[in-house]
Order: sequence, then C-alpha cells, then structure tokens
Amino acid sequence: MKRASLAILCALPFAAGAETGLQLKMQRTLILTPPAAEENVPVFLEADRLQGHSERETEVEGRVQLRRRRQAVDADWLRYDKPSNEINARGNVRIQQGADVLEGHELQFNLETERGFMDETRFEMHKRPELTGKPLPSGPTDARGTADRILFEGPKLYRAQRASYTTCGPGHDDWYVRANDIEIDKGRDVGVARDARLEFQGVPILYSPYLSFPLHRERKSGFLTPSYGNTSKGGIEATVPYYWNIAPNYDATISPRFITKRGVLIGTQFRYLQPDYLGEARLDVLPSDRQLDDKERHAYLLRHNHTLPYGWSGALNLQGVSDDDYFTDLSTEIQFTSQVNLPREATLSRSGTWAGSGTYGFNALVQSWQTLQTDPRRPVIPPYRQLPRLTLSATRPETLGSDFDFQGQFVTFNADGDYRVDANRTMLYPSLSLPLQAAYGYLTPKAGFNFTHYGVDPNATTFTDQTRTLPIFSVDTGIVLERPTTIRDVPMFQTLEPRLYYVYIPYRDQSEIPVFDTGQQDINLASIYSENQFSSWDRINDANQVTAGVTTRFLGADTGAEYFRVSVAQRYYFSTQRVTLPNTPARTSSSSDLLAALSGQVAPNWVAEAGWQYSTNFSQTQKFNVGTRYQPAPGRVLNLSYRETIDTQRETDISTQWPLGAGWVALGRWNYSWRDDSTVEALLGVEYNADCWSFRVAAHRFAIATDEYSSTFFVQLELNGLSRIGSSPLETLRRNIGGYFQADPRIRRSDEWPEPYY
Repeated sequence: MKRASLAILCALPFAAGAETGLQLKMQRTLILTPPAAEENVPVFLEADRLQGHSERETEVEGRVQLRRRRQAVDADWLRYDKPSNEINARGNVRIQQGADVLEGHELQFNLETERGFMDETRFEMHKRPELTGKPLPSGPTDARGTADRILFEGPKLYRAQRASYTTCGPGHDDWYVRANDIEIDKGRDVGVARDARLEFQGVPILYSPYLSFPLHRERKSGFLTPSYGNTSKGGIEATVPYYWNIAPNYDATISPRFITKRGVLIGTQFRYLQPDYLGEARLDVLPSDRQLDDKERHAYLLRHNHTLPYGWSGALNLQGVSDDDYFTDLSTEIQFTSQVNLPREATLSRSGTWAGSGTYGFNALVQSWQTLQTDPRRPVIPPYRQLPRLTLSATRPETLGSDFDFQGQFVTFNADGDYRVDANRTMLYPSLSLPLQAAYGYLTPKAGFNFTHYGVDPNATTFTDQTRTLPIFSVDTGIVLERPTTIRDVPMFQTLEPRLYYVYIPYRDQSEIPVFDTGQQDINLASIYSENQFSSWDRINDANQVTAGVTTRFLGADTGAEYFRVSVAQRYYFSTQRVTLPNTPARTSSSSDLLAALSGQVAPNWVAEAGWQYSTNFSQTQKFNVGTRYQPAPGRVLNLSYRETIDTQRETDISTQWPLGAGWVALGRWNYSWRDDSTVEALLGVEYNADCWSFRVAAHRFAIATDEYSSTFFVQLELNGLSRIGSSPLETLRRNIGGYFQADPRIRRSDEWPEPYY
C-alpha cells in the first residue's frame, strides 16, 4: 500500500464543538490544534490508521509519528487526548525532545507540561541546539543510559529510577554510574544520583549515598572529586575540596588537605567579578605542623583590580607566608618553591590624552616585600621598599617640529639595616626626536636632558644629597632591502635590514650616588639598542658608542607571515668606561660581545631558536642556547634544548608527549645540569586515553635548595563528563612539557576542556 498524506484542520471540516467521528484506514496526516493554548502550536499525526473524535481523542496505529515543535514521538500505537493535550503510546516508543532521545515500551506524556513517564527506557542526551522533530545530526553522544522508568518532571527535567548513566559512546561500556535514582536537570546542567555506585571496567570502585555531578562541566556547588598523592615532604596526602557557586560572578572553594606527616591544611579561595572590579583571595592555614613542634603555618594572597571613575584604575597584590620554608615544605610546584621575594603592593594609575594629539600615563605605587631565606648558604638581600613611587610619562608628536617624550619619577626608598640607605630620588627626562622615514629606511636623531636628584637621610648613612644632570644624544638609522625568492617551492620575500644606533652621553662622577634598584642589564638583541646599559636610574653610563646590526627575514609572499629570522649585532666603544656599579670593574674592551640569534621554521613540523653571545676580545663563547620543537600533530611533541653560560650554567632539557599506540601516551621531562652533575627537574609518566575516560600516572622531582629535593607522585582517573579521581598532574604537565595537549579522546576536537566547575 502506498503511503498517502492528507491534511485535515479540525476547525474547517467540523463545526466547533461537534462530536464527529473520524476513521481513516490509509496512511494519513492529521493536524490538530490544541485548545486554550497560550501559543497555538499544531500537533501533526501520521499513521497507517487513524480513528476517534477530533475534539476529544484520536487513536492512531501502525507506523505512528507525532510531531510538535521541539517534540517528536514514534510508536506502534498512540492515543492523543485533545482536551488535556496528553498522549499514551505503546510498542517501540521513541520520544525526542530537543536533542534528547528516549526509547521504551510505554509512554504517558503531556505535551504542554512535559510531565509523564516512560517504562523500560534507553536514553541518549546531547548538548546541541533545540531541534524540531528532525533527525539528530551525526556526532557523539554526551550521555546515555537505561532506566526501569523515566519520570518527566517538566521541561528539561528527568528522573530515572533504577538507572545506569555514562558518557561513553555506544559500544563502549567502560564505566557506569548505577543508582536507585538519578535526577537529570538540563536546565541547571546538574545531575544527582542517589544510592549510587561507580563501576569501572565492571568493577565497583566507589559507593556514595549522594553523588552530584555537572552534565557539561558547568559550575555548580558541591564536593569536587577528592585528590590523592604522595610527597617526600608530607607523605601521603588527600584533598577533599568543596566548591560553592555563590552567584554567576562569585565563587569559593574550601579544600581540606590531609597530610600524614604534618596535619590538616585548610585551603580557601574566593573569586569575584563585577563590571568595575575583579579579583581573588586565598588563605591556607595549617594550625599545627607535627614536623615543627605543632607550629602554626599559613599563606595568603589577595589580587584585586579596580576600574575607578574619571579614567583611574587601581590594583592590589598582597602575598605572604608564615615562615621562610613554607613553600619548600608544603608546595608541590617549582614555581612556588623557587619564590624568594613575595610582593605587597598597591598601584593607582591613569592614562589619557593632552594637548590634542598627546598621550600620558601616570602610575603611583607603594611596594614592600617579604624575602624568604630558604637556603642559608645563599642569603638573599631584600629589595628596597618603595613608599611611594610616582611615575609620569607623556608623548606628543609634532612639537617644535619634532616628537616630544617625557619620563618623570619620584621614589622614596626605605630599608631595614644599618648598612642600608633611606633616600628620595627625583628624575626628570624630557627629550625631542625627529623621525625621518621613507619606504626604504629611516633616520631618527634624538636629544634629551636627564635631571636626577637624591635627598638622602643623613642620620642613616655617610652618603649626602646628590644632583646629576646629563645631556643625552642618539641617532637611530636603518634601511630595508628585499628580494623575491623561493624555498621548497614556496614563494617568499627575503629582507636585508642593516641598522646603526649611535649614543653619546658625557661622563659624570656618580660614585657618591647610592644604588637602590639598579643593576647591569643583560646584553641581548633588545638591550644592545638602548641608551643605558644599566637598569633604572641610579647609574647612567657614559657613552660614545655605536651599535651595528643586521637582520634578514623570510616572509611569505602571499600572507606576509614570517617563516625565519636571523639577526647579528655588536656594539663598538670609542671611549673607555668610567661609570660602574660598586665592586664592579670597568670595561676594558673596545667592543661588546657579538650577539647572534635565529628563530623560525627550519623544516616541516620543526621550529628552532638559537642564541649566541661570543666575546671577540677573549675569543670564547659567553652564552649559548639552542632549542627545537618537533610537533607533527597535537599530542605529538618533542622539545630539545641546551643552555650554557660560562662558569655558571651548562644544562640540557628534554621533554615529550608521544603516543605509544593502543591509546597509551608517554610523558617525560629531564632537565640536567652538567656543571653540577645533578638533575634540576625530572618528570616521568604515562597517559591512557580511551573513548570516555583517561588515566594518568606521573612522578615529579625537582630541586628546592642546594642538595635538597621535593618529589611528588600523581595518579588520576578522569571519567569524561563526570569527575576526576586522584591527584591531578595536568598543571605540572603543561608547565613541564611545552606544547602539551589535553584533548577529549571521545570527540577528538582541538580545543581543550576547561577545568571542571571553574
């Protein structure tokens, strides 16, 4: 029999309120308009046989299909009650609501309230745009499971009785949550399982009378998955964090950390976000450390950024710990254990325009430090406090036929100790430059005048007030040449960019000026083209010198993208050095070290960087570093590097993330000091990625002081879309392995999942 289609509008062939019988034996379509609905959404019925009363109920049988906006029902038999807008269906029932599909034996459902039940149910749920009865597009299932009965409790709200739940795709039953009752609230993106057990590879690994989880890794209040680990400093550890989603723009986390050798450390974090300000506050407290005679230990952090009226902004950064060894004893990350100076600072700043085309920036800073003496054999001198530091910068083009630039600063330096100096420093540095530019090159002469005054506290030192005035003159010039070329059949442009930078600064005796925040700048391809070889303003070098350099670049002819760059530069001195830092000998050579650097793509999937600092006076290498990365695809990366500094450093660094096959991935890093014949940092681990879960195990060891190390062991089982069990090595992996890629193995997409709940 051919399937035919017949559209019948109940308001047309029947009088209103008429009790007309309807009986159709062929495949037909019936369009019914529900009564008294706020939105007059029609219901489409299609089946082999239709019968009943159009104003009361309609019974259909054989290849039944019911469609309504956002909803579709298929069954062997169905009855639709128009006054109540309710359906009953039996036999191979399938209901689709938006992107959710449920199949079962029997269905009772109200199309308006979306309340009812389905027996012997199999369900699939997806996070996709709402659909209107059309087939689901191909793609992964976000969650699926079975239930003896599904209760529909309103829009996007389900309750599964005697149910199982997993995010594994069809054919992969690696793990399940089996529970007496599972509530799935898609409106809030929350799942709750009661009387639940978690089965992994058919083995129960966890039981909980109450288990709450996010459906799509959205933020929600509740206990996060506990983490476990082992460190050489603390022994076996377990952390049970509780996340409190206070509001869309506020949250807090409370994390009790049980450390077998020391006690219970309570970690807290509070984050906030408003249109005008944002920040976070952390406080960790160990009330009684058993390793230190029950000593109380703590750490705190407050970061706050605030946008103020009239173009002003402010920021706070306050950090501190109870004792010098807090991080080395209690942290598992080298970026914390290597901290020496913890800032306590507040800033107030403003920027804007002046005199039409001019711009300015103002910054006020108060700053002090907590200095940690973690290694008695290497004592650290605390930096000076700056109470306050006021900085003003301003620029204005086309001033007196040139560009005007101004830098100004006032600082009050303060420090403890008889050998330290308290003083005020005032610095003013106006300058004029005349940029002359053409398509093939540029010439920029510049003249400025630096005025610096020191007001020294005479009660604390033998230093006296000092004033320094210095004219500063420079010329920066260069040309740009280019030619077309082809490399590996890729059309490119090669540039040749020679540059000369001349500086003249007369000599001023500065030996009576104390040093507060100034040091020798590390020479590199950026600093070699600067006026002053010293950082900050306590010393300004005498200079009669020129820097000569050249750069060549290879650019894509179509895109302009840079493929490769090589630069060489050296500074030449026309006079001997007379201005130095205390206890630092003057330069005796007539030229600086020769600098060379290259970077770019050296072969398909290979990028490389190299730097070389060579002393032409002593004919020896001062610094050398080379590094390369091979990354043919996300999740496949090999990093190799070597660093050498004469008499101080000689290190190799190797790290990788590489598939071993069958879902296994090798993870590793080895940073070795050949000078000290010791390992600086090492990481070794493996990762297994299945369809809907991942397993990671890693061991991490790093130096925290001379001949002292910290070791951490991580084990983590991640069940996609549910939770992570164990201690997370992810941050350690990202920091140690450049290019580390954490992908959802089920979806195989290129973007990373965010951390759960955040």
